[in-house]
Amino acid sequence: MMKSLLKKTALILLLLVFSSSFLHARAAGETGVKDLTVYVIKGPSGVGLVRLFEEPPEIPGYNVRVEALAQQDLMAARFISGEAQVGILPPNMAAKIASASADVRAAAILGNGMLSLLSSDPGIMNIEDLRGKTVEVAGQGATPDFVFRKILASHALVPERDLNLRYSLAYPEIAQSLIAGRVTTALLPEPFATMALSGKPDLKSVVNIQDEWNRIGGSGNYPMTLLAINGAFAQANQDAVRLILDAVKNSIEWVVSNPAEAGALVEKHELGLKAGVAAAAIPKSNYVFIPASIGRPSLEALFKVFLENAPASIGGALPDDKFYWKSDG
Repeated sequence: MMKSLLKKTALILLLLVFSSSFLHARAAGETGVKDLTVYVIKGPSGVGLVRLFEEPPEIPGYNVRVEALAQQDLMAARFISGEAQVGILPPNMAAKIASASADVRAAAILGNGMLSLLSSDPGIMNIEDLRGKTVEVAGQGATPDFVFRKILASHALVPERDLNLRYSLAYPEIAQSLIAGRVTTALLPEPFATMALSGKPDLKSVVNIQDEWNRIGGSGNYPMTLLAINGAFAQANQDAVRLILDAVKNSIEWVVSNPAEAGALVEKHELGLKAGVAAAAIPKSNYVFIPASIGRPSLEALFKVFLENAPASIGGALPDDKFYWKSDG
């Protein structure tokens, strides 16, 4: 008798679950509300969008949520599969995905160059002083690597001949190794450059990498972070895309103007940085909002460096006009 009662109870609970799910789905279908996720990446590239976790874009017909992914590769996979409609990607990764027939467009540049060449070696005062030295560089085959190689070439320095570039550590490990004295010279982005400088008084910034990029003919600064969108979704939902872009722009402007408050949100939403570190780095992190159609010259200047060093990393050619999203309205 007890077993029969338990079976009946389980059946009733199961029916209630199915009924609830059906009613929810039916209600969503009747109201026409769809789910839309804005994806960010944990770490520095997600910081500019942290305000969206508190205030997601309000878009008629959509239930918008924001989700942070742990790695760039996870983001790329979601765009390739068609699951992601809006998210952050490195420029070269967006170009490569677009070249492989996935309908990915560049909507806006969200982060420009913020690299620092740091050294505790008193004999290193400029780029030429790197001759015969070893420089730790995180992100082999990524934007920092190729930008640095282009700058080295402008000073007639050839890696593996005139100096050694080492790629054995991740960004946080490089910062800690600089502080501990295990690494003497390194190329680091924010916020890890700020972490290293604050932890070791005799560490110095050797040159301004962004100034060096401009000196060798870069078009403005070099982009490091893109807001990418699915082209078919964007074409069919132009008003929604405009609202998303407005919300992203507002978030970035708020973060830049309120680094302490933004830092607290970064820690609250577990983007991989402590509040104090994020707050200290935000003023140096070059968060921007530049529509891709306007930022195309700086993107193409960067893509040409990838073409020189690793053509396959952007799909073997410069992206075509379609890659640069521009609303019809």
